[in-house]
Amino acid sequence: MKKILVILFITLFIPNHLLAKDPKSSHPTFTKWLLDNGYNQYVDIDAKGVPRHNLKLKVSERLWKIPYKKNPNRDTLIYYFYRYNFSHLTGDPNTYSWKPIEIKPAKEPYKFEFDLQEDKFVKKQVKTKGILSYLYFQDGKILIDEISPKEKLGEFVNDETRLISMSMGKSVMSYILGHAICEGYIDNIDSTIDDWPVLETSLYNNQKLIDMLNMAPGDQKVIYEWGDGAGIKADNDYDYQVNNIYTTIGFYFQNTEKSKSVYNYNGLITMILHNYIRHKTGDNYKVFLNKIFQNKVKNKHNVQFVEMNSGSEEWGIGHSMVRLTRHDWLRLAKAMMDDYQNNTCVGKYLKKIHERRIPKNLHGKMQAGGNKKYVEPEFNRTKSYGGQFHFDYPGLKNRIVFGLAGRGGNAILIDVENSRIVVINSIQYNNTKYKYNVKKLLLDPIKNGR
Repeated sequence: MKKILVILFITLFIPNHLLAKDPKSSHPTFTKWLLDNGYNQYVDIDAKGVPRHNLKLKVSERLWKIPYKKNPNRDTLIYYFYRYNFSHLTGDPNTYSWKPIEIKPAKEPYKFEFDLQEDKFVKKQVKTKGILSYLYFQDGKILIDEISPKEKLGEFVNDETRLISMSMGKSVMSYILGHAICEGYIDNIDSTIDDWPVLETSLYNNQKLIDMLNMAPGDQKVIYEWGDGAGIKADNDYDYQVNNIYTTIGFYFQNTEKSKSVYNYNGLITMILHNYIRHKTGDNYKVFLNKIFQNKVKNKHNVQFVEMNSGSEEWGIGHSMVRLTRHDWLRLAKAMMDDYQNNTCVGKYLKKIHERRIPKNLHGKMQAGGNKKYVEPEFNRTKSYGGQFHFDYPGLKNRIVFGLAGRGGNAILIDVENSRIVVINSIQYNNTKYKYNVKKLLLDPIKNGR
């Protein structure tokens, strides 16, 4: 009874949807961001002395992100660049509201060696597609280093700009979980989540970590993440990305039972894993994160994690989004590769999750509420999934390549055996205007090297 009363209290004081749906409500905040950052050319002063942006925007009234099928103009890309990377910290009423967790730079950041080569095709792709940054690393050196030109988004992106992970954050959380195992906070990937009261009476209680890592806890009857939509099947408008775990479990997962263990990609699983790590590390959580990034990744700039504004720590307020600079994303990928190659404790974890990967079996799967077959975007279209990484890329048969992938075309491929890494930060990817060449930008460099 007490638990029910608490849940009712939550419904009154904690929103389970975005607070505003009209993107116009965010324009004053966006305008202020433009002014605060010196982009005065995009702001006019009206007759009443009120600053207003002069950009021609076509924004989604309902979705935080650019719909997959949309081909936005440059002005709209500027707005979404702000929306993805900064709006959640500005008090914008039409976006996610998160609190930042800052990881300070390493005292001695890893210094890259460069042997830069000009690649006209890469340059053209960066100029014409939604790509913000492109990096190719091979045998200890950066060979290609391209950034969006000024006429695209280059005036908003530089080497110090932290770029949001989207679902690449899922793989980051897995890497962090590997460290939690190696430092003794968690036993192993076959351990069960049986000591976190938040999950009691839900299908996630007593789940093996490996099934959670593989996106296969048997939750497909309750939650989906197909196409542009992502949410709880009982309430298509419910957005678990703005609520703590306790609230989500209380509303939609009480007395739910596990279904067949099959691949069912969704962000809630990662958020549960992240918060379970927070639960197990306790007061050491922030020290634990700093140790990973400062000592292992050796980041040059601040790394930013985020957490919910609602609820207390024990309710699960951590989110899986993370922001790093373009070269710090490469530093993170290199740290993963080094762990694998040096067979460290975390490297053994990475090898184990690769061994325990499962087939995706997506062919013929129907989108929630629709009649179209679900097909993953080409940049993360692989045969298998394991430990929050994509595996078995087409054309890379018998190659161990760890793939991180996130909405908008964000992708990192790590060839752990041949010391090759590709990092793409992107704001939009689709099958029309913003479809970059996956084969030539991602797969061929990994397959053939330079």
